[in-house]
Order: sequence, then structure tokens, then C-alpha cells
Amino acid sequence: MAHCRIYTNQDLAEHQSITLSDDLGHYLRHVMRLHEGDAVTLFNGQGGEYQASIDQLSKQLSSCYTEQFHDISRELSLPIHIVQCANKSEKIESVLQKATELGAASFQIANSQRTALKLTGLKLEKRLQRWQRIIIEAAEQSERTYIPTLHWRNRLSDVQCLGQSFALHPHQAKPWTKVRDALSKASAITFAIGPEGGWSHEDLSVLQSTGFQTLSFGSRIMRTETAAPALLAATQGLLG
Repeated sequence: MAHCRIYTNQDLAEHQSITLSDDLGHYLRHVMRLHEGDAVTLFNGQGGEYQASIDQLSKQLSSCYTEQFHDISRELSLPIHIVQCANKSEKIESVLQKATELGAASFQIANSQRTALKLTGLKLEKRLQRWQRIIIEAAEQSERTYIPTLHWRNRLSDVQCLGQSFALHPHQAKPWTKVRDALSKASAITFAIGPEGGWSHEDLSVLQSTGFQTLSFGSRIMRTETAAPALLAATQGLLG
């Protein structure tokens, strides 16, 4: 049986009973087919994880009992942040899932000149909730102990430049081979991935004015949903 990891946004401590949501209780009963007394792992995204067991598991109430804290980290040696231009929802979801599994520290989903999602109010709230669930599920599956943060940027000029920052661009950009040494010495890295069709001149001007450099990652053109996972994997290889 696969071991079950459970994320909760509650404060955790050893020897504590944690009440689970109805949805999570249903998942443990009907999807994972677990029973009272079965071992699980709990984490709240603040570092480390707890060995726990299922205390109660019924339609009326589901809870776990924390037993021992393990101060463990499976994070990258430095934070890597992803700026992903808005595009079709399923492509954003793919980026969030794969990049979380590969260790991304945060996501900024941003509108650009060529792609603008009109997300406001309740529609934005629901979309962010869905994206957050995808991040959490990927963190559970990949045994991460932190949850990447998620931010919506209505304009590209609102994007935050964190550490050494690069906008992926196939032409007139620094090649990957020229920045590898600098990346290995950075305190943080941000990669910005353009929309389908690429950055406009105006997009690049905005990014460069906030501190981004252009970066070429080989001679081939990647799909927008491929770029972030590829950059994360390559950078992870550099960092060891």
C-alpha cells in the first residue's frame, strides 16, 4: 500500500488530535481505502512533517493523531521562482503540477500583452483555489515539506524580480552555458516564461526595466508549459 501524505493548514504539534475536513475524510475512506489505526504523514507547509495515525475515520468525523515530528527538508538549496504568463488553464495547471514536483518556491501567474485572462472577483478567487489545490496535491505526492506560494499578477509590470532573474527568449539572449556559473552562486533565481507566441517587444521592455535579463535555453523552441519544468530540472542538476 502506498504511504499517504496529508497537507493541513492547521498548526501542528506532537501528541495532538487533528480534525480533518469532510472531503479529506472521504478521500481517505473511499480512495485510499484506509482504516482507523493506519499510519499517515501530516505536514502543514511550514517545514518538517509528522508521523501520525488515523484516530477516527467515519462519515461523521475524521481525525489523525500526531506522534513524532521529523525535522526534514526536501527543498532545493536555493529558492527558484517561476513567472508563468497566462494561457489556457490546463497548461497553467500542468506547469503548477510539474514545477511543484521539481521544487519551485513560488509562482506568479501574469497577464502579458498577447495573453490576458480577465479574472476578477469570484472568478479569480475560484481559479486561484483550483490552482492552489493542484500545488498542494503535487507537494503531497512529491513529499515536499513546504508549499509554493501562488500570486496573480494582472499586469506584467506587477511581477516581482527575486534574485537573479531571467526571461526565457530564443533570440538575442544570453545562452544557458554563459549563466550556469552565476546561477550556481545565486541566493535566489526567478525564471519568467512567455505566452504562446512569445514575448512582445513591450513585454521584454517591461521585464528588463524591473531587472530581468533575457536567457536562451538552446536552439529549439519549447512549448510554454514545457519551459519551467525544463529550467527547474537543469538548474537542479547544477545545484546538485
